[in-house]
Amino acid sequence: MTLLEQIKEKAREKFKTIVLPEGTEERTLQAVEILIREKIAHPILIGEVEAVKAKAKEVGADITGAEIVDPIKADYYNDFVEKFVEMRKAKGMTTEKAQQLMLDPLYFASMMVKFGKADGEVAGAINTTGNVLRPALQIIKTAPGISAVSGAFIMIVPNSEYGDKGIMVFADCAVTPNPTAEQLAEFAFASAETARELCGIKEPVVGMLSFSTKGSASHEMVDKVAQAAEIAKTRWPELPIDGEFQADAALVLKVGQSKAPGSAAAGKCNVLVFPDLQSGNIGYKLVQRLANAEAIGPILQGMDKPVNDLSRGCSVEDVVNVVAMTAVRA
Repeated sequence: MTLLEQIKEKAREKFKTIVLPEGTEERTLQAVEILIREKIAHPILIGEVEAVKAKAKEVGADITGAEIVDPIKADYYNDFVEKFVEMRKAKGMTTEKAQQLMLDPLYFASMMVKFGKADGEVAGAINTTGNVLRPALQIIKTAPGISAVSGAFIMIVPNSEYGDKGIMVFADCAVTPNPTAEQLAEFAFASAETARELCGIKEPVVGMLSFSTKGSASHEMVDKVAQAAEIAKTRWPELPIDGEFQADAALVLKVGQSKAPGSAAAGKCNVLVFPDLQSGNIGYKLVQRLANAEAIGPILQGMDKPVNDLSRGCSVEDVVNVVAMTAVRA
């Protein structure tokens, strides 16, 4: 059974309710048919009921069994308006503005997750990451003790001796351009949780990457990564983590033992935390293309409840997979 098959099986066991705010988007509707048929999750589509049904018929998607919610007709629309005003009154939110925002499917979906009408949210097939994240951060917010969201990729590298039988987690590859040392430490913890929950990696080992290994180079960029590793060790002492590491010191046992003698993580890492978004995004794409690896994600980490962002170039199967991962984490 492949990793994705394992994730789908876990999702079936949990059978969570996942809201999809892009209710008339073609790939989303086709994915909903699969979700229902394979009993991966209970989908809720946001939109005007007849418009959603008409679009589903147009694209040949049987969405029988899916729930369709039209925000303005929902019993809890006014309740959501009142709650949103209360949540954002310090930011100058008015009832009139809240009424308009609650007609936005992305805002309404985030409220559904926040207040238990759904267990998780998946969007982004026709919206930018910023548009998906903005309401989620305003409404659902980050998890306690977490200050920033990160985007992880599960990398499945064929015929690889590294990671956990070729499976690794890379972060942050999608969200935060220039994280602080504190945020990098949080990314390390969140990525280890992703490795456990989604990849089945029983013992995540985290490497904080840099162009230096244990002081081999001197620079403020190196200092930040080393500081991040120390913060993570202090906050989560049970987490096997070390750094700063060059990539070979993190992955190759012989190199790790040579460059970082005495480190319990060197040469054994299956979770890699990159120092910034540039290196993370470049790194995962290089591995994906040069090693013919499968890159699953981005998986948004650090939210108080699961919200995941699709690529606007996503396939129907991508939507199904991301919903399954969201359900597993719910």
